[in-house]
Parts: sequence; C-alpha cells; structure tokens
Amino acid sequence: MKRLGLVVLCLSMVGVFQVPPEVQARDYIYIVGSSTVYPFSTAVAEQFGKAYSFKTPKVESTGTGGGFKLFCAGVGVEHPDISNASRAIKKSELETCAQNGVRELVEVKIGYDGIVLANSKKAPVMQLTRKDIFLALAAEIPDPKGGNTLVKNPHKTWKEVNSALPDQKIEVLGPPPTSGTRDAFLELAMEEGALEIDALKALKKTDEKAFKKVAHGLREDGAWIDAGENDNLIVQKLLANPKAVGVFGFSFLDQNTDKIQGALVNGVAPVFESISAQEYPLSRPLFFYVKKAHVGSIPGIQEFVQEFTEEKAWGPEGYLADKGLIPLPEAERASMREAARAMKTMAVQ
Repeated sequence: MKRLGLVVLCLSMVGVFQVPPEVQARDYIYIVGSSTVYPFSTAVAEQFGKAYSFKTPKVESTGTGGGFKLFCAGVGVEHPDISNASRAIKKSELETCAQNGVRELVEVKIGYDGIVLANSKKAPVMQLTRKDIFLALAAEIPDPKGGNTLVKNPHKTWKEVNSALPDQKIEVLGPPPTSGTRDAFLELAMEEGALEIDALKALKKTDEKAFKKVAHGLREDGAWIDAGENDNLIVQKLLANPKAVGVFGFSFLDQNTDKIQGALVNGVAPVFESISAQEYPLSRPLFFYVKKAHVGSIPGIQEFVQEFTEEKAWGPEGYLADKGLIPLPEAERASMREAARAMKTMAVQ
C-alpha cells in the first residue's frame, strides 16, 4: 500500500498522473469579497488564528461582486469557503451559485456601515443632499435650462450643482463596478437623489428600466473616477488632493479622522450614532456568506463563525467596533448568532 502511494506521488510529480483538485486537502479557510468587510474579517481571522488550533484564514479583498463570482463558481477546495459582502447577495448571484452546485448558503449579517463622501480636513466640510450627489455625478440629468429632456451632465463645479456648495471642480474617487459599496451608493445616494427630481420621479412610474439606467449611470468624463478596491489608497489620494472627494465605507473614515472628514448628507453627519440609529441616509447592512458544503471538509469554519459572532468581536464593546463596525441591535445580534452557529441556510432556488 505504501509502495502504491509512493508510485502515485512520483507519477503526479512528473505530470503523468494529476491528482484531482477536489481530493487535494486545504487546511485553512479561504475568504474573498468586500473591501469594506475586509478589515473586520481580517481582524477576526487574526484573533481566530491565535485562539484556535487552526491556521489563520486567508482573506482577499476582491469586491463584493468579484467575491460572489469566485464563491459561486463551485464546491471544492479550489473555491472560497466564505464571501464577504457589503450588500445582500443578488438573485442572479444565487442563480449562478445554484447552477454550479452551491445550494446551501448561510447568510450572516454582521452589522451596519455608512457610505461616506469624505474629503481632506484641509478643505471645508461638504454639506450635500442626495439630489446634489445625483446632479453632480449622473452621466445624464434633466436639462438645467428647463424641461424634461435628458442631457449630458454639464456641471463642472459643485457650485453649479448648488450655489451653496464650493466653487471647485467636481472630482470624486469611488469604488469600481465589482464593489458592493458602489452598488449601495447607486441605490442609496444616486437613485434616491434622482427621485427628488419631479421629471425622474415621473419616469420611474412609467418606465422603471429607463429610470434605473439614468439613476445608476455615473459620469465618464473625469468627474467620477474608479479608484479600485483599495479604500486606503483613496484616503491617500484625498490627502494629496484636498479638492477631491472620496466614496467608501465608514470604517475607513473612522480610522482616519485625524486626516479626513465626512460630508453631511441631508443634514446628517456620518457618525457611529446616526448610522446605528439608521438616521444617516446612506446606511447599509454588511454580511458574510458561508458555503455549508465546505463545513466539516475545511477545518475551522464553524469555529470562525463562532469567533465572529462573539460579543468580544461584534458587540458594542468588541474589537470590531474599534475598527468602525456599527453593531446590530442586541436582539438582532442574538437571533443572528443563533442562526449562524446552527448553520441555518437561506433558500437558494
């Protein structure tokens, strides 16, 4: 028997016999997904590596959409075990999962986050409405000269959008299309801002698809700049250019309050209390998803979920709150903890 194993090993080394990926062992958890959830997941991974007799999980920041693409590609050690997400999984992503045999997912809501528009402390604090955000960043807007005709966005400065805003060039650094932060920004800021314009509110009633195209269409003339999944890099660019504005999750503002400041949106500042109370207009929940088929095959997944849902981690006084996570209310935390540790699955069609 030993001789047979040695022969297989030798043959595989010379390429005569390829060991299928599904039977090759992986002894660590592989996590992908949201750049917003990445710092929280990494912190839990580090604590997990110290507290348990398992290897520290590998965590990659791929963006929410990019994470689901990898996660839903199949079952087996070559595919991720957990996908972090700064929005709920879409129906289309669930369908992709199901098509590829990923049929049992555990959805874990970990807390809340605010999407902030921030700038350097060397510049004045921005005070924006969602309508201002839409009119500054949409590729097409109703003609400012009057009427309902859509025209290419002519606004060059914030002052042209709203006379109360600074007379400086519109330059916003934001997440790419693979990012859940971008998805949430389009929904919470751009779409809601568009609905404050009568012509677009009427368009939604008559043609939902046409409305979505306008509301979710970002400028491509330099006013909006895709800055990649690295939110820390956006922070650095804001410091280099005090006239620029960056779009990212609250945790990155919270970790850099000595250098940057968040804009007020509809008169509400992006602070812990306003996001926790869901008063800040650009608040959203954060998640991670577990591939249940991997539980028991990849060591430590159950224990990782346990560590993440400990009060010392995701509670109000936990180490994730220190990194900017807005905790779930106590009752919701309790029910989510119970469901997560029981590996209660969501419906996948």
